[in-house]
Amino acid sequence: IVPIVMAGVLGIYGLIVAVIIAQAVVPPNQGDATNVYSSFNGYTHFAAGLCCGLSCLAAGGTIGILGDVGVRGFGLTAENGCKWFWDPNAMEADGGGDEGGDQHVPMFNKNSAENANKLYVGMLIMLIFSEALALYGLIVALILSQHNYVCA
Repeated sequence: IVPIVMAGVLGIYGLIVAVIIAQAVVPPNQGDATNVYSSFNGYTHFAAGLCCGLSCLAAGGTIGILGDVGVRGFGLTAENGCKWFWDPNAMEADGGGDEGGDQHVPMFNKNSAENANKLYVGMLIMLIFSEALALYGLIVALILSQHNYVCA
């Protein structure tokens, strides 16, 4: 659920930048139709939107890949490489299949839980740093959107 929440935060970053840019757009004067919204303002707002959008796109792709690989790896590590439908007694019931007969893999042990926790912490740290990529884009977009030039 952590990657899903982090991906939702990326959308909020875009919403923040969109609201700030929308408040800075000024319509032309009604009386003489002069425009006070300059090309400079338009390009800086465009650059702010691109900066936030592209950094969130990169962070979203990273979060998606890390989340997918991390959840799969965490699940396999927590299960000690075994699936929930695997029956450890099935090999012993039919004679063991091979000549050893001892093909039993324990379903859960202390090391698998510790390894799963280590994997989860590592995945969480990588997700946080990939979220920081989008946060840097948001900060740059906020700085860009504050530049203003009024036509005289």
